[in-house]
Amino acid sequence: MTHPAAPAGSHADSAGDGLPSVPFARIKVRTGALVFCGDELALIRRDRPASALYTLPGGNVEDGEELTSALHRELAEELGLDAGLAEGGDLMWVVDQRVTRPGPTAPPRKLHLLYRIHIAPAVRVGLAAHEADELPDGTHDIGVIEWIDYREAAALPLFPPVGPALAALPDPRAAVPDAALPPVTDRNHTWI
Repeated sequence: MTHPAAPAGSHADSAGDGLPSVPFARIKVRTGALVFCGDELALIRRDRPASALYTLPGGNVEDGEELTSALHRELAEELGLDAGLAEGGDLMWVVDQRVTRPGPTAPPRKLHLLYRIHIAPAVRVGLAAHEADELPDGTHDIGVIEWIDYREAAALPLFPPVGPALAALPDPRAAVPDAALPPVTDRNHTWI
């Protein structure tokens, strides 16, 4: 992926790759899915030395990719789910992430667009049990697909942190009053 040169007066990083060195100067978009099968929700659990971390299926939108295309691609890659077998697809929540993290590149601001879909038990039976994220060194970080009752999400270390909002839903198809959830910042989240 190539990046345009930084405009005059901007802060390019010391590596000279044209990426801003100022935190949150770049914006990335991630599509994620709240995949419901009845009252259960698909989460990806990644075991870490201190504890497990849960995430929603999804990933970054690639350059030039449409949002729904990115969502469908991620669902196919991570769950083996053909989006044509799902119902729904409405944008449910937006989470604005501005969290610093270790590393030589300034962290981007990330917008998480979370879509809600529903699948039948017959579709769920054919989905993946594991998900493999490729790491920069070519190895893979293996995640386990877990199905949990959505009302239990508030007690989980879930990112983006939508657990309390999920647990507050009266049912998986309930309307939400506001799509904007509280932002994720260094005040309320620590990068692990």
